[in-house]
Amino acid sequence: MTDRRLWSYKEIAAHIRVQPDTVRSYRKHGLLPAPDLVENGKPYWFADTIRAWVARRPGNRGRRDL
Repeated sequence: MTDRRLWSYKEIAAHIRVQPDTVRSYRKHGLLPAPDLVENGKPYWFADTIRAWVARRPGNRGRRDL
């Protein structure tokens, strides 16, 4: 099953347990995948895109709760 819900910085931050400004910094430094959608200048990612990114992140160490 795919999860096509769109997540903003806020939802991504909650998912990885950081502040939204941290997620913005990740994007600024090229650490986030490209947004799946940009609407009115705001980037959004599919939940599945972020879950796949989290699974590949350095330091993830196989966490299952994300």
